[in-house]
Amino acid sequence: MYKPAITGTGVFTPENSISNAELVVAFNAYADKFNLENAAQIDAGKIEAKSHSSEEFIFKASGINSRYVIDKEGILNPDIMYPQMRQRSDDEPSLMAEMALDAAQKALRAAGKTAADVDAVICAASNLERAYPAVAIEIQELLGIKGFAFDMNVACSSATFGLQLAADMIKSGSISSALVVNPEICSAHLEWRDRDCHFIFGDVATATLIERSENANGPYFEIKSTRCATEFSNNIRNNNGFLRRSRPDGTADRRDMQFMQNGRKVFKEVLPMVSAHIGSHMEAEDIEATDLKRLWLHQANKSMNDFIGKKVLGRTPEADEQPNILQDYANTSSAGSIIAFSKYSNDLTDGDYGLICSFGAGYSVGSVIVQRRG
Repeated sequence: MYKPAITGTGVFTPENSISNAELVVAFNAYADKFNLENAAQIDAGKIEAKSHSSEEFIFKASGINSRYVIDKEGILNPDIMYPQMRQRSDDEPSLMAEMALDAAQKALRAAGKTAADVDAVICAASNLERAYPAVAIEIQELLGIKGFAFDMNVACSSATFGLQLAADMIKSGSISSALVVNPEICSAHLEWRDRDCHFIFGDVATATLIERSENANGPYFEIKSTRCATEFSNNIRNNNGFLRRSRPDGTADRRDMQFMQNGRKVFKEVLPMVSAHIGSHMEAEDIEATDLKRLWLHQANKSMNDFIGKKVLGRTPEADEQPNILQDYANTSSAGSIIAFSKYSNDLTDGDYGLICSFGAGYSVGSVIVQRRG
């Protein structure tokens, strides 16, 4: 049986970013416009007035300061309030494939490998730009990779589930390497006109190269063990909300077609599930809390990560033990834990253990125990 290893990672970060201050100005302008246009119905008690947002509210609720986005102008326009992305022809690379290509090329360079060294591509993301042909196959074509490719979706846990699939195929000997790419255009499924969630998401793409450890060109992270679990819940849901468009008559899309969540229930139900999942995974592998040098958690909410880190380690984690990128990137769904891993892993030394974990809609949770080698 072969030993799978992470040998390279890459992150594509959009050029545009939106600060909390910018977002609040746009949202409050929209709220004022809505309240003015619907004053009669508000006065009659038929609909509720829109409340203002604030920088303090956003940071306290999430720990987010800013987020990167593909399109800034549409989101910050009070008359639009969603990203506007031009329609590409079928002969052009899709936006998602273009983002993934950048991240994948960085991962290959980091590992000292080329497309010729890759046997498979897994595009694992919370939303896919189209049903078919698979975005993964398009990425495979753009990179010039032989072999096979496929898409998969487990919402915010897509990356860790993809890592498990790749690791299992490498262990079995069916492939020698795979690229797991996570292009996330989360701004396109978010309802930017909803005060309770308008600040949550950002856009990014990540890529991870997994190989047989014997083929690594330098230091790597051996994947010691993976574990995934799911449990159905309606508390985080997206019925159809990707690359949102207005109706031809200018009326708003249905609210239930975008990202929705019952935040309090999610917090109450997901945290025990994730903490127990990580704990049982570590116990099964004889890994003690004192053995872990780093936790790379899903970047959804700072309070959630602080809670999980404290449960896993039995104490409040030091900043370098549980790095957050949430303040700069916001929630980037499946890519969040991979961004954290990519940016905060090179300082670990031979023999150090770490754990990558994601969790989200489904409910779903995936954990990957890794050990630094070399």
